[in-house]
Amino acid sequence: MRFKQALIVVLAPCFCTLPLTAQEQEEPETTIREHLEVTEVLLDVVVTDKTGNIIIGLQPEDFIIRDADREIAAKSATFYSNRQFVQSGISAERLGVSADDIVSDRYFIFFFHDQRFEDPDLTNNILDAIRWSKDWVRYESLANDWIAILSYDATLKVHQDFTNNKEELLKGLDSAAKSANPGNTWPSRIEETEGASLRAHLPQGKDLRKQTRRIYSALDVVADAAGYIVGRKNLLLFSVGFGQPRPGGTYAPDVRYWPPMMESLNDNNMAVYSISWIKNMALETDVDSSLGNSLSLLAVETGGRYFGNFVNFKEPLVMINEDNNGYYLLSYDAEYPAGNAGYRKVDVRVENPDFVVRARQGYRFGD
Repeated sequence: MRFKQALIVVLAPCFCTLPLTAQEQEEPETTIREHLEVTEVLLDVVVTDKTGNIIIGLQPEDFIIRDADREIAAKSATFYSNRQFVQSGISAERLGVSADDIVSDRYFIFFFHDQRFEDPDLTNNILDAIRWSKDWVRYESLANDWIAILSYDATLKVHQDFTNNKEELLKGLDSAAKSANPGNTWPSRIEETEGASLRAHLPQGKDLRKQTRRIYSALDVVADAAGYIVGRKNLLLFSVGFGQPRPGGTYAPDVRYWPPMMESLNDNNMAVYSISWIKNMALETDVDSSLGNSLSLLAVETGGRYFGNFVNFKEPLVMINEDNNGYYLLSYDAEYPAGNAGYRKVDVRVENPDFVVRARQGYRFGD
């Protein structure tokens, strides 16, 4: 979702009044030209008060955007919500939102990192999380919620593509509970759909298995597959974490795999809500609890949230649902030298220091 155009910035030569030698007079004047690309960047931003209530009515000038250490003004700040504005149309207009146009689709990806083969004691927690997920689908999901069911053990598995059909979603969750291989990634088995689709944009057949041999690459390709959907996508990652903790219980991201995964998640507006299988740490397990730091870092850097201490899986699911009742989609123009490509850090804040802002922390630029 970036629209680019080439600009030319011309820096005029400096003319001095000092006498010139004959040799200097013969040298041609030089003009320095720098070609720049202008990219429109889209950022999904959740703004709440300190108790978690969504803030509405913010305008572009209320946001402070720092792109590569440079402050940039937002061109627009469009508010999206999954609910009708319940107050009068006049009240909506005063807040800068439209009572008619406010309702929008939400996208959720349930991603079960199946680690039973690493610690069989996690099996009960995994099945418990899936039971609560089924209840969420039955009683909390709305008609404009599009949900996909994925799992990962040694490869990525698509148990259900994006749908709002609750019966199909419950079947997908049952398939994930059994850790079954749905075998639906071959081109001939991909059903045509008018709505959003992950399968249509994922690697197919053997390529999917080859390209998702690590959890990092699995999250990477899922983000890319959902990137064409405009706006915020929410990935609910159930896991104990991944990577190798350092001696002493500290955690540091794997420099080989972490950066490209994070760049892909952020570039495609994928907010990660990471939910620990270990819940309130009461479970006796051989899994190193410091791996939870990977889940926390993943959530922070993508504008999501980390849940590592709760009684049952209903709690994070309810909070994630409430967290996505509304968000802002900001747009602004960013410049970079033509022909360059890379990744830029972004920081988003609001003028009111009492508000809490969560947004992705970067994007890719160039080709």
